[in-house]
Amino acid sequence: MGAHWLNLGEITAVNARKFRDKVALKEKDRTLTFGQLNLRANRLANALTTLGLRKGDKVSCLLENSIEIVELYIAAAKTGIIINPVNFRLAACEVEYIITDSDAKAVIAHEEFARSGVKENLPGIKDFISVGENPPPGYLDYETLLAGAPEDEPKAELDPQDPWVLLYTSGTTGRPKGVVRSHESYIAFYLISAVDFRFSETDICLNVMPLCHVNSTFFSFTFTYLGASLYIHPARRFDPVEIFDIIQREKITFISLIPTHYNLMLAVPAEKRKPYDVGSIRKLLCSSAPARKEMKTAVMEMFKGVELYEAYGSTEAGIVTVLKPHEQLSKLCSIGRESCGTSLVRILGPDGRPVPIGQAGELYSKGPMLFDEYHKLPEKTAQSFRDGWFSAGDMAREDEDGYFYIVDRKDNMIITGGENVYPSEIEEVLAGHPAVFDAAVIGVPDKIWGESIKAVVILREGGTAGEAEIINFCAGKVASFKKPKTVTFIKAAEMPRTPTGKILHRELRRKFGSAPGVEPC
Repeated sequence: MGAHWLNLGEITAVNARKFRDKVALKEKDRTLTFGQLNLRANRLANALTTLGLRKGDKVSCLLENSIEIVELYIAAAKTGIIINPVNFRLAACEVEYIITDSDAKAVIAHEEFARSGVKENLPGIKDFISVGENPPPGYLDYETLLAGAPEDEPKAELDPQDPWVLLYTSGTTGRPKGVVRSHESYIAFYLISAVDFRFSETDICLNVMPLCHVNSTFFSFTFTYLGASLYIHPARRFDPVEIFDIIQREKITFISLIPTHYNLMLAVPAEKRKPYDVGSIRKLLCSSAPARKEMKTAVMEMFKGVELYEAYGSTEAGIVTVLKPHEQLSKLCSIGRESCGTSLVRILGPDGRPVPIGQAGELYSKGPMLFDEYHKLPEKTAQSFRDGWFSAGDMAREDEDGYFYIVDRKDNMIITGGENVYPSEIEEVLAGHPAVFDAAVIGVPDKIWGESIKAVVILREGGTAGEAEIINFCAGKVASFKKPKTVTFIKAAEMPRTPTGKILHRELRRKFGSAPGVEPC
């Protein structure tokens, strides 16, 4: 049998020999070297198999960003167990739906979430494990399990094509779907990203976004795979001053953030940022939403000499395109070109044929990072592919230089008076108003036009603007039929978002009555 690419569990064992005493993982005041991380992951892996879990079995987890969730990912990779990370921010009924749908045989949860009562509504689960000092009744103690398990490498026959992670989509377009990903799809990401972003074992990554999301599992574990260091930050809140402090203290070289995070950091007064030395940062990634020129230039001014990247992808497709540092200002609003090692991206019309350059169509891609299937949804899997090419439902166009631009999600398109309107175009204009912190655009029922355009706006702290001013600001910047007819002002906390900060247009439409809501819990 020939050699194969090593998965995260296997490479962790190798890195334990290569970098035994090097810091692999850090969380607040807790630190693990590669040697220690591998031994703890081995103990967890052996403890899970002692409970009767075998290759192909699923383990759900309700875990905050922590050392423990990283250990679980690695332990699963060592045993062939499939990990199902669940977003702890979800309502109890949503958590129960995902765990039940996943067919999990065990649940690992931080004590806080274990005490939320989720266990009572999951009678089919045999084992519940709690991370914390005082496990609730009916829960096994995580550290006790590890203490009683051997440190030997687990003996499991694994193939790179075996499934490893079952991630549920954020539900931007409906009920969450389980996305099955193999070891191979992740290995491809690690190695491709090392080339595209020029990562190495000397890097130190700060992970801010929740490890129940694909972006974090991609980028965080790239560094573990390469033998670099990873700092895990709890994902409950984003305190920009705290982030500046961590960068300075830990000498962070890379962070993956969304535009909202960057705007919050830029909102910190210069005199409060000045004491912090952020010169260790070499690379930054911006993803999940378009970044405006003003924000890009401000970020590059805040982090002197930084290489700023943007990337487009999805839970299903992985990273599809990358916009490199030298392209940031020459190709504004572009998502870049194909990532290294992927097949070509196609922009297709409704008839399945390529559209002309500059014309909007549906974006399809394929490559080694592609997911395997939607869990228990064969028809949905088939619907998402066209002759082996996958679509996440995004509308895009290509320019004459081969750079791609997202127009909008197909599902978010507004039809007003027979005209197709993509919210992102108007949102980009609204974001240019000096008083606007963030904005979303949706269609609401209209007896005459079918749908009329509504802007939902968050004002900056201290910013003032009324409905008429916001509407008039759009005049001359978009066609008249694209201008908002009404504006609703909300607070930042009221904007519905995914765990990575994407605005949930579906929830806004439901709130304002333009579309039926999803099935209630």
